[in-house]
Amino acid sequence: MGNPKSINEVGLNDLVEAGLSREAAAELERTLRESVARARRSGTPSPGLELDPREVWRELASAGALKPSHPHRVHQLVYYSVYSGWDASARGPPLYWFPSLSQSKETNLGRLMESHGRKLLGSSYKDPITSFSLFQKFSVEHPDVYWSIALNELSLSFCRPPSCILDTSDKSKPRGSWLPGAVFNIAECCLLPSQQQRRGDDSIALVWRDEGYDHMNVNRMTLKELQEQVMLVANALDVTFSKGDAIAIDMPMTVHAVIIYLAIVLGGFVVVSIADSFAPKEIASRLHISKAKGIFTQDFIQRGGRKFPLYSRVVEANPVKAIVLPVAGDSVGVKLREQDISWKAFLSQVDRVPRRHYYPAFYQSTDSVTNILFSSGTTGEPKAIPWTQLSPIRCGADSWAHMDVQAGDVLSGATLALYHGSPLGRDFGKFVQDAGVTILGTVPSLVKTWKSTQCMEGLDWTNIRSFGSTGETSNVDDDLWLSSKSFYSPIIECCGGTELASSYIQGNHLQPQAFGAFSNASMTTGFVILDDHGVPRPDDQPCVGEVGLFPIYMGATDRLLNADHEEVYFKGMPTYKGVQLRRHGDIIKRTVGGYYIVQGRADDTMNLGGIKTSSVEIERVCDRADESILESAAISLAPPTGGPEQLVVLVVLKKGCKAEPNDLKMKFLKAIQRNLNPLFKVSSVKIVAEFPRTASNKLLRRVLRDQMRQQLFVQSKL
Repeated sequence: MGNPKSINEVGLNDLVEAGLSREAAAELERTLRESVARARRSGTPSPGLELDPREVWRELASAGALKPSHPHRVHQLVYYSVYSGWDASARGPPLYWFPSLSQSKETNLGRLMESHGRKLLGSSYKDPITSFSLFQKFSVEHPDVYWSIALNELSLSFCRPPSCILDTSDKSKPRGSWLPGAVFNIAECCLLPSQQQRRGDDSIALVWRDEGYDHMNVNRMTLKELQEQVMLVANALDVTFSKGDAIAIDMPMTVHAVIIYLAIVLGGFVVVSIADSFAPKEIASRLHISKAKGIFTQDFIQRGGRKFPLYSRVVEANPVKAIVLPVAGDSVGVKLREQDISWKAFLSQVDRVPRRHYYPAFYQSTDSVTNILFSSGTTGEPKAIPWTQLSPIRCGADSWAHMDVQAGDVLSGATLALYHGSPLGRDFGKFVQDAGVTILGTVPSLVKTWKSTQCMEGLDWTNIRSFGSTGETSNVDDDLWLSSKSFYSPIIECCGGTELASSYIQGNHLQPQAFGAFSNASMTTGFVILDDHGVPRPDDQPCVGEVGLFPIYMGATDRLLNADHEEVYFKGMPTYKGVQLRRHGDIIKRTVGGYYIVQGRADDTMNLGGIKTSSVEIERVCDRADESILESAAISLAPPTGGPEQLVVLVVLKKGCKAEPNDLKMKFLKAIQRNLNPLFKVSSVKIVAEFPRTASNKLLRRVLRDQMRQQLFVQSKL
């Protein structure tokens, strides 16, 4: 919005012009005046301002004055008017959600702090809100104490318990060993009832709906039913594979995908995770690196009422064996290779097994590999990242602490809600409504689509008590739209990595939240922000720089399958307080007030639509797309207004050759979608005379990024 009025200047006609009836506008205007008056009585003015805008917004939000049914223009008018005189450079980002003391004590972290805070922090402990930052710092300094308490809350089931939480006595392992001596099966932990978690056999474990059945009730599966299905598949896996075999999954996140994943881990095999959007070459490289002995896939993918081939792409990657599920019905809709088998035939292998719905879990040590995932580096070949049994524990613990997942919630760890189809349209939103989703995970590009198409109008999302957002940089106005759909529930921003099995910065329910910003480091996570010379900046000052993570980090990798782990994550990193920092690669900004905003990647890995890829991969494809190209440089840029990164390709042409940027853009788009990922888009193409380089002839993509960012900034001001 241009230059908004102050909230005192917003009147009846402004609200009518924004889309309200005169009656609704009069009611909202009255509530606005009352909220401003209460804020003036209760708060102290901000420097240079008549009253504290944060108090005005807090009063408005708590009164429920802005309704999900109000047009977005009304929400924009009020929010931007409340903060019209706000100087973010001096005051930090504007806040939109504030924890209440009574509710804070009912959160998972709040209960933990109320039970243990006084013992751990002494007289410094006051309450979960006042003492949160102090408690987070304590968790960094004493991770063994925090994890001892948190793991007890998660009620893990050990065949043999660990000898301790963290062992740092082995000098050959400078980052310590977590849960040494423990023997268990993490999939079994997910499937067992738990009195502490209020999770019984009859608890609903999964709710889902298939696209095209939006008029029907949602499907539900109890924990007992899920357990039986997982054990059935595990028995069938034993017929076909040997313990320790790597088995890939290349299919959408469906109920069957969840069952297959849990069965592979329960049976002592290793999952190989492959995105269902990948091209055959990308599938093939992941199968090769992981040495996968088989792959689960579907005949087709259903999206937006259309079917897209999946099995044919998988076959082109030439897996050893494929088990193929039908996207609908009982029979697959494609002809299978001789060595492949249908899902129905796969399960029928155990028809004569006496107890086919019973399976003894395969117990392993904490550091046993359960999942191989991939993250693109700058070498062109994807990094193969092994997850151990520790990795999902870290995921679950962070969801418990930061997302505040509790018994009765409809998400993961409580009830997992899955939509078998496209999340882009109203049908997905109706499923969110009908399933009673309480915690909704999103990515910013999805939110942008929902907002621009207005496809969710009229739906009731007020069951949602918090949102999770990850994968890309959030846009403030898109987040304003999203949060308004449930009377301004908090959006918990998450930023981490596959190699961490967690987020290193994240929102929570004990600190005020700002749109598109992170309120703190995650529990037990410590980091510093490095300047251009690798020197840590002071912790209490606003700054921008590369992240350096503290190396003792529960859940983080200690190995890679196809790269040197030390070289990738530690070589060349500075030491801090006697320990070498771990490289993550993000450039982040710490604001006034201690919030964090991600500024992009320090290396040349980019994030397109929530999927990491490297400049090298993009450039390799673009260089071959047209004969006129001498070389290309791929960079990603966040728009000046914020939001997901956009792919920009710069091109140097061969001498004497000519080409049009728009023609090249179409050729690049086709080549990238055919060879890398059909979800990637090219935002723009620019032809330049030459690229900036180092003395050793290394391409300076960061310089190109800065140049293009400056151009975009200038254009946005015109």
